[in-house]
This record gives sequence, C-alpha cells and structure tokens, in this order.
Amino acid sequence: MKKSPKIKEASSGKPGGKAGTAKKTAGTQKTGRTIATKQTADKAPTFLDAVYDIVRRIPRGRATSYGAIAEAAGIRLSARMVGWAMNAAGRANPPVPAHRVVNSKGLLTGKHHFSTPTLMQELLENEGILVENDQIQNFSTVFWDPGELQGKGKTKKKK
Repeated sequence: MKKSPKIKEASSGKPGGKAGTAKKTAGTQKTGRTIATKQTADKAPTFLDAVYDIVRRIPRGRATSYGAIAEAAGIRLSARMVGWAMNAAGRANPPVPAHRVVNSKGLLTGKHHFSTPTLMQELLENEGILVENDQIQNFSTVFWDPGELQGKGKTKKKK
C-alpha cells in the first residue's frame, strides 16, 4: 500500500499568501481544503481571487465590511483573512478598490495600509461618502451587501 504524499502549505501567514489553499506535490488526497495542483493552479480561483472579485464589484459610493465579504465568499468566520487580502490588494492587477472595505462599524481600520494616512478617507470622500473621525457616517445607508451578488442578500451589517 502506497503512502499518501505530503502536502506543502502555500500559506505563510503573511499578506499575499494563498491562505486556505494547499499546493499538492503528487498523488491525490481528500480533505476539506481546496487543493491546487500544478495542472489546475492557473484555472482554479484562489482565496485572494474570490475576495478581490467581490471587492471589485462594490459600487462607487458604497462600502462593505470585511465580515460581509467573508460570508459572501463562503468563509463566514474569516473576516481577518479578508483584512489580510486587503493589505495585499495594492499589488493586485486589475486594481482592487480596497478603500471601500471597512470594519463592521464603518471604521477605516485599514487606513494605515495606504500610502498616506488620509488617502483611504480621501478616496471615500471623492465618491461622496462622508467620513468623520475615521468612521463612515450613515454606514447603514452606504453599506453594500455582497450577498446581493448571488441574489441572497443575507449578510447583515451589525448595528
């Protein structure tokens, strides 16, 4: 009986890593994780691809939360991983409007990842979103539910 090959994790725990995926070196293995093989690595979407696809669909003048994106991407309890993805978004091509992603209270918690301390706020204000003291005003009005993409509209902003 052959031994099952070992799987090397692609995730380094750092921004830009492929969290939630494993790179398979040989053979097959059934796990609860997505396993990208060399043959399918170019075709299978990664965690970052899924998150960036959702963020690119946020309408101008709207914002959403890390948790809402995580839920829409099918990783409900992984808001922090979405934050890591937004941290790496500056290198994404096509560009990702990471300034439209905030915490569940509308706070600009990711602002320190932009080139200047005020850039995130400036980008939001250029889209007509009012920001005071690093928080989106009337966030419940500005909030965009990524669950609408699948016709579910099930994610809810915490009050």
